[in-house]
Amino acid sequence: MFNIFLYCMIAVAVIVFIALFFVEAGYGIFQTKKWGATINNSVGWVLMESPVFIAMFAFMFLCKNEITIARLAVFTLFQMHYLQRAFIFPFLIKGKSRMPLSVMFMGIFFNLLNAMMQGYWLFFESYKFENFYANSWLHSGWFICGTILFLFGFITNLHSDYIVRHLRKSPTDTNHYLPKGGMFNYVTSANYFGEIIEWLGFAVLTCSLSGLAFFVWTFANLAPRAISIHKRYAQVFPDEMSQKRLKAIIPFIW
Repeated sequence: MFNIFLYCMIAVAVIVFIALFFVEAGYGIFQTKKWGATINNSVGWVLMESPVFIAMFAFMFLCKNEITIARLAVFTLFQMHYLQRAFIFPFLIKGKSRMPLSVMFMGIFFNLLNAMMQGYWLFFESYKFENFYANSWLHSGWFICGTILFLFGFITNLHSDYIVRHLRKSPTDTNHYLPKGGMFNYVTSANYFGEIIEWLGFAVLTCSLSGLAFFVWTFANLAPRAISIHKRYAQVFPDEMSQKRLKAIIPFIW
């Protein structure tokens, strides 16, 4: 039953991927009134991202089996992302932008489903497979390669967010700027590129269908948005974009 749930999640992700080429998710630069009532952006991020962080702890505490160091390592990497995303990132946001409540509630719903995917797999379902997440897993190629990818993506995401936050010169500056530096030298959505690589790494280091499902969802959600941002930048900064020949989300490719 759990695998059926995961396959259904992947199928829905494919549908979402296609749909987002026609409907721009109404947050950030694409926020419009048609998405309804809004909430303070920082508060919205905390409420949207914290459920998965809390739910993962709940799955761990409900686990009656031995929790190996390898499982704790996987858990820690996952929680490290959401600690930053739910409780640090929101308070670094500058400006007075707001988040539609509809977007926030959709995010909460998905994050709870994702907690089910990752938490149930890690602390319940994976025990059915003898070789998964014994302490020897820490020395496996899956874990080592996946962790390198995860940390590269995590650092790229943090650095790209830092660049975006510091684009404007002063609190009164309302101009728009093309992000530069780091992976922004190659793609217009370097923060999204970092997050995609991060969860690709997680899928590899867990060697799991649940990790793959989350990676597919991440790509399905962020890739179409990156294309929309790329088109927006091409309209606003035509000269710079033509000179740099930047890609949208995958360096040198797309």
